Amino acid sequence: MSGAETVLTIERLTVDLPPWADRPHAVEDVTLELRHDEILCVVGESGSGKSVMARSILGLFPSRYVRPSGGRILYGGEDLLAATPEQLRALRGSRIAMIFQEPMTALNPVLTIGRQIEEAIEVHQPVAREERRRRVLEMLSAVHLPEAERIYKAYPHQISGGQRQRAMIAMALTLEPDVLIADEPTTALDVTTQAQILGLVREIQATRRMAVLFITHDFGVVAEIADRIAVMQQGRLVEHGPAEEILAAPREPYTRALLAAVPDLLPAPPRKAFAQAPVAMRVSGLEKTYRSGGLFFGESARVVHAAKGVAFEIRRGETLGIVGESGSGKSTVARCVARLVEPDVGEIRVGDTDFGRLSHRALREARRRVQMVFQDPYGSLDPRRTVGKLIAEGPIVHGTTPATAWQHALELLELVGLDRRAAARYPHEFSGGQRQRIGLARALALDPEVLIADEPVSALDVSVQAQVLRLLSDIRERLGLTVLFITHDLRVAAQVCDSIAVMRQGEIVEYGLTAEVFAAPRHPYTRELFAAVPGRAQSERRAAAATASP
Repeated sequence: MSGAETVLTIERLTVDLPPWADRPHAVEDVTLELRHDEILCVVGESGSGKSVMARSILGLFPSRYVRPSGGRILYGGEDLLAATPEQLRALRGSRIAMIFQEPMTALNPVLTIGRQIEEAIEVHQPVAREERRRRVLEMLSAVHLPEAERIYKAYPHQISGGQRQRAMIAMALTLEPDVLIADEPTTALDVTTQAQILGLVREIQATRRMAVLFITHDFGVVAEIADRIAVMQQGRLVEHGPAEEILAAPREPYTRALLAAVPDLLPAPPRKAFAQAPVAMRVSGLEKTYRSGGLFFGESARVVHAAKGVAFEIRRGETLGIVGESGSGKSTVARCVARLVEPDVGEIRVGDTDFGRLSHRALREARRRVQMVFQDPYGSLDPRRTVGKLIAEGPIVHGTTPATAWQHALELLELVGLDRRAAARYPHEFSGGQRQRIGLARALALDPEVLIADEPVSALDVSVQAQVLRLLSDIRERLGLTVLFITHDLRVAAQVCDSIAVMRQGEIVEYGLTAEVFAAPRHPYTRELFAAVPGRAQSERRAAAATASP
């Protein structure tokens, strides 16, 4: 790789932040080369400046207050920082293309997938409509999308997250660019879809000999695809070199900390405390079916069995993890258990109460016994209310005096590792990890018996993820909580779950103690999930070393 031709050079790039930010520069004095026929992974926590650096290449700055103040970005002998808007528009998509982290946000919801990809061709190349259509269908097939004709006609909301990300890759590649920038393209995907997307990026890069700039916070992903690694911290480049060298012997403490934050596949030692405890929640025969379409033009109805005969029990103080791919039904089960979605049939018992048969009037009082932490805390927190009011709201609704509820809210903020002064601030003033702590405090405000955590760390970078998982384990121990933990990440499940239920297409296909399932998974689907974990080989080497050391 050292002899590969340089296609793009970043020289001493500095990008300023607004005066009220926590530091003067988003990116400070960064120099990097991007070469043909290789993948350069830029790694760092949220706020490290990696995405701002990547978006600077195309002039995609987040606001007018975030602007470059020094350096050059050279492509084809031209400085992109000095390019006119017209010159940048000519480059975007045609010579330098970008895949964004959240395709549902990046794609236009009112245009079909086919039309959106055709637009990219139409803007840069004057070809006939039939030729555009042919090229789009070819590209949809090239990124391994099934039923290319159906995807071509579909709207973004009609296809899965993994399919949307493949459609974004097809759009980025349709004009055969020299440079592909991938900004956290697999962060919110389940492990099997993530493995497919990573394999696809590597395959396309090798076939087309492109230069790929891959932005990520996950060293597990880096271990799968990187040729070179650049590590960023607080806007600065702190380590840079060949992937095998940095993964084997990182020089910087920050790089070592990022590597250590990647959860291993080695489960935590089994806890015996809950083995003889009474059952806190029992679910049996739970079923939920969704139907859509079939109303007009002879269209056949689409039937999805999101839960089929689901059964499990959780003892007091135990954490049961439900794992599986997107669409496996795990979140539907969580919402049915919390009665946020009404199940078709089945029994849900919380202690001695038949939670599933409570009337809506009785459910309002009983709901405090089962609380939920959601995947997206920003979407579940009212942006117009202060954090203190959000936490105190539930107890006040259930009869607690405002003064008592407010005092309890302050205590809960301290419990989840935040300052009491945070009570007067609004959700948008916090980072993603801090908002997740606020969501946890709000769920704990009603002193629940069962806490349901639905993908609570899937959108967080690995170091913040590790902090939230430690916090959740600590609170479980201190309060004796029973936890139903929903996740697609087996590495996360290994850290916090006492037992595991593996779901596939609405059914539990494997169920047992975490240590036993991880040591010898019985079902082929469980083995597929393990095989798809990014950086698995590196994780296993670390686990083996930890086991061997005295």
